[in-house]
Amino acid sequence: MCTYSTEKVALARSSGKTRDGWQPMSQATVYYDHPVHAPDAHTVNIDFLGREPGSRVAVELSLESARELLAALEVTVERAKHH
Repeated sequence: MCTYSTEKVALARSSGKTRDGWQPMSQATVYYDHPVHAPDAHTVNIDFLGREPGSRVAVELSLESARELLAALEVTVERAKHH
């Protein structure tokens, strides 16, 4: 079931690799919806939007993969705080 819940995050000093190479990314949008390509009925989707028109990096994650990514991000950020 779609939640229609969308979270937007402004990104500072971030980059993403698009079809045109590396681009500054200015925003991430996270939502749970029907995927375009992934085989699941619903996925956690993340769209990283660039400053240039059309520059976008999209990711569709299963719930399991989204949980694993979230855990890995938490560990990495916590470790980075101590360096």
